[in-house]
Amino acid sequence: MAVGFAGSAVAAQECRLALLLALDVSSSVDPAEDQLQRGGTAAALISAEVEAAFFAADQPVALAVYEWSGRYNQEVVLDWTMIDSRAKLLQAAEVVAKSTRRHNEFPTAMGYALGFGAGLLAQAPACLSQTIDIAGDGQNNEGFSPRIAYREFGFDGVTVNGLVVNAADFEGEVGLIAYYQSEVIHGPGAFMMIAEGFEDFERAMGRKLVRELSPAAIGEVSGTSGAAG
Repeated sequence: MAVGFAGSAVAAQECRLALLLALDVSSSVDPAEDQLQRGGTAAALISAEVEAAFFAADQPVALAVYEWSGRYNQEVVLDWTMIDSRAKLLQAAEVVAKSTRRHNEFPTAMGYALGFGAGLLAQAPACLSQTIDIAGDGQNNEGFSPRIAYREFGFDGVTVNGLVVNAADFEGEVGLIAYYQSEVIHGPGAFMMIAEGFEDFERAMGRKLVRELSPAAIGEVSGTSGAAG
């Protein structure tokens, strides 16, 4: 009987958001930029504003992180972790900070990256909302497009936000922002944040996390919204 009551208590505890961060490790991202991306993500996670947003509601957030590049080159950096205490948040940030990229010579297969993310979301704890946050400094240039990924994989009710890194000269600022606006962000309340180069990644990631984690943003169902600096 005690075991039965314990199981009921666990089932009753809801997760408010499954948040999946996707980091670009395609060949356009050099080693220094990759370190800025990982270090910036870790630092943003433990900033005072982001920590407050994680714990702004009674229900916890589940967090996972993966890296992506070519069509068969995605790797989990942080497996699903329920952020139900400050210690768990610090531990998650440390895992990201200490991680090293598995691939560095493959193109930008964003459709495959989103398909991989859909598979990870299928393994996530049961949460009220699901969000993929895909960072990148370039457009899809291998395999199927994000639009096809959204059509073929289970993205009903899933929000995909973007973190655009204006770092690659060959992409051009307007072209990359427009691409994320029209092809990448998807689902309820979707938006994108812009980092002016990888040196600006920590700031942009922090602002984006606060917006995603704040309870009012999680409850937003009014469709997609535009870019933010």
